[in-house]
Amino acid sequence: MTDQQWNRLTALLKGEGSGTLPAGFIIDCPWLPKWYGISILDYFTNDDLWLKANLKAIETFPDVMFLPGFWSEYGMCTEPSAFGAKSVFWKNEFPFAEKVIHEPEDIDSLQVPEPATDGLLPFMLNRLVMARPAIKAAGHKIRFSVSRGPLNVASFLMGTTELMTTMMMDPDRVHKLLRVITDFLKKWHQLQRETIPTIDGMLMLDDIVGFVGEDEFLEFGYPYLKELYSADVAVKFFHNDADCSMSVKYYPEIGINLYNPGLDLSISEIQDKTDHKLVVLGSLPPRDVLAACSPDEVYAQTKAMIEGVTDRKVFLPSCGGGMPPNVSTENINAFVKAVKEYTF
Repeated sequence: MTDQQWNRLTALLKGEGSGTLPAGFIIDCPWLPKWYGISILDYFTNDDLWLKANLKAIETFPDVMFLPGFWSEYGMCTEPSAFGAKSVFWKNEFPFAEKVIHEPEDIDSLQVPEPATDGLLPFMLNRLVMARPAIKAAGHKIRFSVSRGPLNVASFLMGTTELMTTMMMDPDRVHKLLRVITDFLKKWHQLQRETIPTIDGMLMLDDIVGFVGEDEFLEFGYPYLKELYSADVAVKFFHNDADCSMSVKYYPEIGINLYNPGLDLSISEIQDKTDHKLVVLGSLPPRDVLAACSPDEVYAQTKAMIEGVTDRKVFLPSCGGGMPPNVSTENINAFVKAVKEYTF
């Protein structure tokens, strides 16, 4: 993000923003490689192509805040790899991390990984270090430390169904697992901040939060997220595009001040449930509108979305979730054109 974009975002989070609405999108491997014209494997394994794809995005859409911006990642394999998960990479499919916990008892021997040396994390971080001069030359800075959230990482280490079952049958072991993961994530975010001093925000992504009821969220989600979001950073950004109806009212007290939801609740419903205490980044249907419709339809649907928001002071137009595959340049331009017509 540029200094101007960052200052505009932080002002919005403080309730000090004004003027035209900004537009923002989460972009990563589901969208960038194909849009740029390379394979997903090329994107992950060639740092020069990774950088050029991200630079092309900011040059093509200068009016868009890309969040987190220059996301260095290996898909869902990133954090599980530090725990020894076998990472499976196909040429043009999303990668997959195989389970390392096959029985609940395996949790007892799980150790906190060292993010500076373990799995794919050193490659992820060193990519950013090597790219910083070019990113700076383009007028941008790395602003966010990034990870999946505790429940999301746990679901990859042992499987989603197995995690849910163990929550009910052996909750103490799940807490032991989440303790190890949370300690690891604290170290990982701290290392990113220490390595890249321009970082003053954190993004965590955890759709598993949307798979559990309110009681389970309060026991297995809330305390670990609150601990992680106690970090001293200006932007505390959370993504959960699964159902947030059981958990979203707790996000402000966790510390979250920027939230990217899915489509289960409207933006105004989320604002009401959170007492207008966080900024909502959303929520045009990503696949069925932003990717599938014509530019004219995207323009009209974006205007309808914005007009349906009751409080634009805590709103940042985007799609519901990250940028999906197959979104065209023309459709993004149509979205930005519509957003520019509104003020707050």
